[in-house]
Amino acid sequence: MGSKLSEIGRFINADALISYVEERRHEDGGYCFVSVLDETNINDTYYAVKIYNLLGLEIPEREKTVEFLYTSAQMQTAVVAVAMAIEALSLLGARDLAREKLDLLFSKYNPLEGKFAVGLGGSEEFGTATPLEATYWATRALAAVGYRMDGETRERIRKFVMGFRKGDGFGVKGATTTMTYQALFTLKGLGYAVPDTTHFYRCEVYGGFTEVPYSLPPYLEPTFYAIRGLSLLGKRARYIRDHIRFIRALQNPNGGFRRSLEMGISNFQNTYRAVKALDELLKWY
Repeated sequence: MGSKLSEIGRFINADALISYVEERRHEDGGYCFVSVLDETNINDTYYAVKIYNLLGLEIPEREKTVEFLYTSAQMQTAVVAVAMAIEALSLLGARDLAREKLDLLFSKYNPLEGKFAVGLGGSEEFGTATPLEATYWATRALAAVGYRMDGETRERIRKFVMGFRKGDGFGVKGATTTMTYQALFTLKGLGYAVPDTTHFYRCEVYGGFTEVPYSLPPYLEPTFYAIRGLSLLGKRARYIRDHIRFIRALQNPNGGFRRSLEMGISNFQNTYRAVKALDELLKWY
């Protein structure tokens, strides 16, 4: 095991985690979190790439996965999935191929034309994709390939993001953990100062974080976003051991992770979030 995998393996079943991902790889190089289905897709494949990258492992048959991602990003593909494909291709060392998909991304997401792709397909399996989701993912994709936006585009995006400021967080009707993190990440990625916030601390409970302040129960999604948000701000969570116990309890027998303590099936999105959140927590442990 690599050092990263060994460290994480002290807290979760790392062998089962790797098996969970590997068993869901298909012949075309793509991944599908439901192993019996041959419905490979960009979303699952993106998170498989992210898991392997985080653990410092080589992805099996890399060339097949590169081809799958490149050919899957087409005109009918949702903007978030196009952005995911671009970032994953870059992570796999295929930056030139990733850059070839920029025209496709800009045909769907173009702030200078007022096209922020709100509501045109998101990454969240629960609830509605946030109005900032396409902006967040586009920012990630452009950073992954080293694309430099001009000043006018950056300012248009900044104004769009700041339009969702609610108190000291970001949201539609009120601040939420997901939108607050997406906003802060985007502003930082654009080179703007990141506004401070107490939102994440107000959503912290003894084991996980919630989407809105002073509520229950905690779920994996806001826990992931809150931990990433605190890290981005140069802060740290208060109840680190409790959060680690919370994440450990979310691993299912098949090696993947679910979103809540009560019930739920594993999927790649939540599995990556769990491992990434745990990785961040161990830096503070």
